[in-house]
Amino acid sequence: MINKKEQADALSVNDTFNFKCGPDSVCFTSCCRDVTIFLTPYDVIRLKKRLGISSTEFLDQYTITLKINDRVVPLLVLKMGEDQGKRCQLVTEEGCTVYEDRPWSCRMYPLDQRTPATFSFIANPTSCKGLEDPQSYKVSDYLVDQGILIYKEMEELFEEITSHPGIHQLDIDNETIAQMLHMALYDLDRFRHFVFESDFLKRFDVDEKTLRTIRNNDIELMKFAFKWIRFGLFGDPFYRLHEDVRPPNQKAKPA
Repeated sequence: MINKKEQADALSVNDTFNFKCGPDSVCFTSCCRDVTIFLTPYDVIRLKKRLGISSTEFLDQYTITLKINDRVVPLLVLKMGEDQGKRCQLVTEEGCTVYEDRPWSCRMYPLDQRTPATFSFIANPTSCKGLEDPQSYKVSDYLVDQGILIYKEMEELFEEITSHPGIHQLDIDNETIAQMLHMALYDLDRFRHFVFESDFLKRFDVDEKTLRTIRNNDIELMKFAFKWIRFGLFGDPFYRLHEDVRPPNQKAKPA
């Protein structure tokens, strides 16, 4: 059992901790105010589907893009409300309106993942009374209960870009390239239009099976976009250019 004095220490998946949150908690939804909630590409897929809007509409209404000078991949955060308490726009007095599709960081609360095998608290009993509740969880069981596993799988694909060995060699100051990167990562509905309605397919040789899949499957389209980013930024050999657009003397690379 983890006590209050040990809250700053790392937790393993086999450790237990006390926590409970719900409408009967005195601090219910207080952690949903004036907070920075980073969104992953998979978060955007889940949330825009839940809200019944396009990815473009979701990004415009609910997010802010953070551009950090030395960071190639843009960061996306959930936009807080404009009320005095700056409460998350997706939360009411009754709780989260998109709870089943809430973002990764909301699912992880009150934990933060330090490494693949260690965790720590991002809250304390002063602000989060749920940590004083007698209900206890084993960390591994809590992650399963919160539906983290599918998010973890998608996050690992995203990290193949953010942690790529070539990422630190890039210096993207071309605004057009930056916008294309943002679109491919987060604005999948616009990216789908780009693939099928621009000259994309005149340049890239994509098989019919893949085209049928990505036309209607957002997760597969996201994976397709990630590979396209890695091809464009790092030269990873995921795609073939059509013969008529391939530079002279360049041999075809495997798909």
